[in-house]
Amino acid sequence: MKEGKETAGVMTFEVAMKRLENIVEMLGEGNLSLEDSLKIFEEGMGLCKFCNKELDEAEYKVEKLMEKEGGEISVEEFKEEE
Repeated sequence: MKEGKETAGVMTFEVAMKRLENIVEMLGEGNLSLEDSLKIFEEGMGLCKFCNKELDEAEYKVEKLMEKEGGEISVEEFKEEE
């Protein structure tokens, strides 16, 4: 199976990210023709939109799960551990 393709008709976030990494690497090498670069860039933009949508949905689910006592929804900012 070709890397970055859908698995059983369903694209996953992880597959999309892996393909995006591959696209960035290919574009960074500068070995593609202008036409091929534009095609792969367009594919990358579609994958970015897909990944952003997936992240937004995940954020929404996390917000729903973070309930305070009494059933109030609590939205807390994510803080990276240093």
